[in-house]
Amino acid sequence: MEQQIIIWALFLVAAGYMGWRIWKAFDRRNSGGCAKGCGCAADKVSSVKIK
Repeated sequence: MEQQIIIWALFLVAAGYMGWRIWKAFDRRNSGGCAKGCGCAADKVSSVKIK
């Protein structure tokens, strides 16, 4: 019985994490330009200088 509780707890944590990642991918409020969540916002200053 104790092993089942540990397995269910790990499953719930993993499912919660995946749900959070999916939520962040589709959340339009905090995405800066793409849904990847990598921080590559379109309005950020580019590190490449254009002359």
